Amino acid sequence: MALQVPPEGVAMEARLTVLPAGSRIWRCHSEPYGVADFNPRPAHEFFKGSRFDSTERDPYSYLYAAQDPVTALAEVLLRSVEFDGPLAVRQIPWAQASRYSVSAVRTTQDVVLVDLTTAEGLAAVWQDGWLVDCEPGEYGKTRYWARLIREHTASAQGLLWPSKRCRPRTALQFFGDRCGSGLLPPTPEESYRLDSTTDLKEVNSLLSPLRAVISVPEE
Repeated sequence: MALQVPPEGVAMEARLTVLPAGSRIWRCHSEPYGVADFNPRPAHEFFKGSRFDSTERDPYSYLYAAQDPVTALAEVLLRSVEFDGPLAVRQIPWAQASRYSVSAVRTTQDVVLVDLTTAEGLAAVWQDGWLVDCEPGEYGKTRYWARLIREHTASAQGLLWPSKRCRPRTALQFFGDRCGSGLLPPTPEESYRLDSTTDLKEVNSLLSPLRAVISVPEE
């Protein structure tokens, strides 16, 4: 695996792809963040945080999303959730899920993304599947690698990679400092609140093929 010190004196030549303006993306976002709100808080360089969060060494706002609602939900709610019970279903506590909404918006401009969805794309940034598959204990290193990619690829406005929890679909991240304002409209064109029992039925139907369910609160 490419868990290594990056090579020195070599120019990284990342593979780029364009997410065209008008692309529909989905976000699983918690309050008080709206569908278009970037996270302005850098993660600690070594502890906590998600796979490609910014850090104090390279602080910028960022936004995670997916190109379908199931992937957006899985990336947030199915981290380290076991298949359990007589039906071997992944149970997501309502108390956890109720803090979120899953919403769709369309991009207002083209976005240039570093393509990490293939072996070739990973190799172009001196990496392999470790970068997109490793567990949270390695996230301090993946955050370092995101910073390295940004240093070498000034035109990149975000990252695209295969979702660990909803393959073969993809997850993506936008760099707030490189996307400019108004990338996403503030009002979603479709949205489901996970604290709503009515919306929860729709969301659970989406999660069902993944053998996952959000528990329904007792009335």
